[in-house]
Amino acid sequence: QVQLVESGGGLVQAGGSLRLSCAASGRTFSSYDMGWFRQAPGKERDFVAAITWSGLNTHYTDSVKGRFTISRDNAKNTVYLQMFSLKPEDTAVYYCAAKIRSGTGFDSREYDYWGQGTQVTVSS
Repeated sequence: QVQLVESGGGLVQAGGSLRLSCAASGRTFSSYDMGWFRQAPGKERDFVAAITWSGLNTHYTDSVKGRFTISRDNAKNTVYLQMFSLKPEDTAVYYCAAKIRSGTGFDSREYDYWGQGTQVTVSS
């Protein structure tokens, strides 16, 4: 069992930056691939970024490439999402998720555990 708690969301102007954190409980955090997803009002939950258990491989959706960076610190049981050059269309609730199964990490159905989400609002 893994419990995930996101933090770091907030209100920021366009062009600004935020760093989201996701703290995980349990001693097996380093066994899990991790992902960030986001859900805007009235829309589906979309993939944002993923990182393998080792941290060696990362993947991003096209709209955030070059602006967002996913990273993890297994010693701290934490995964991060650094977001730069934020745009109003980045406004959403951001969720972190953990999975033990293989797969690309792009599909939310691959994930076993989810956090409660943190709101990111980007004003124009």
